[in-house]
Amino acid sequence: MADIEAFDFQIARIISIIRDTNAKIVGLQFPEGFKRRATGITREIEEETNAQILISGNPCFGACDVDVDLACKVDILFHFGHAVLDDSNYVKNVYFIEVRSNAEVEKVVEKSLEMLKGQRIGLITTVQHVHKLQEASEILRSHGKACVIAKGDAKIAYSGQVLGCNFSSARAEQCDEYLYIGSGYFHPMGVALSTGKRVLIADPFVNEVRELDISKVLKQRSAVIGKSLDANLFGIIVCSKPGQERMTLALKLQDMIRKHGKSARIIMMDLVTPDQLLQFKVEAFVNTACPRLAIDEVGRFNAPMLTPPELEIVLGEKKWEDLAFDEITA
Repeated sequence: MADIEAFDFQIARIISIIRDTNAKIVGLQFPEGFKRRATGITREIEEETNAQILISGNPCFGACDVDVDLACKVDILFHFGHAVLDDSNYVKNVYFIEVRSNAEVEKVVEKSLEMLKGQRIGLITTVQHVHKLQEASEILRSHGKACVIAKGDAKIAYSGQVLGCNFSSARAEQCDEYLYIGSGYFHPMGVALSTGKRVLIADPFVNEVRELDISKVLKQRSAVIGKSLDANLFGIIVCSKPGQERMTLALKLQDMIRKHGKSARIIMMDLVTPDQLLQFKVEAFVNTACPRLAIDEVGRFNAPMLTPPELEIVLGEKKWEDLAFDEITA
């Protein structure tokens, strides 16, 4: 995570909303990387309002992961670090504070020209940097590149934005390769797996450009698939979070498993962790919750954790060459 001071938490706007709504009890929810700012932001709000502040201590993995229990106990809830999902209809008293980055992108985008090989470049990023994509596009175009900032499906709030579970904006138009503006690896990795194209990471916080190598992840996924080939009892994970619940998919996968003469049990839960699954004795899990779980926590579960596309490979419904990244799309 970059320097926390490089982000705009919109404190003045938050204070204004609290005053305008006369909110008495206010909730704050942060993703993991921003939680260290929670107590300081609470102090700033308390100094300017009479509101009682409640901080969510639960994990937060995205806009799909609003703390519904806390939202029911407060007048308004401020959810930091994500843009509202365009297709969401479960958010009532929640304000999304996108926390835009103040990092300059000019130098790192110019540096990327040394490594870009294609002519038609897809520009992608998270919500923290979407306001910088147009500037990046103008820099690349001034050097003769054609740039694409494409609109994704109904879950995507901004053109060029990618989520940890949705890379539709990268697939919306044909590109030679992609330039991801940001500091993390998971989002560009998803784009690479989803499109099969080369992805460069332009990190504005350290002014560094690096080419993404997905070979390690592919080896890990191959190992997970290999360990599951002889499995006869599967545990299908369904998350109860409103933005992640895919029961329809889980039931479809259960039917598919049974058609192949194997058994499947559906396990529904809120927070999916290796410890939570430790007591379930199955030969392989299938994750329909946040797609990042199977990738980020690889090797930590007591049985192989497959994604839905990987299950199809295990069952012989698809070939290894057809491997696709699991996504939650509109």
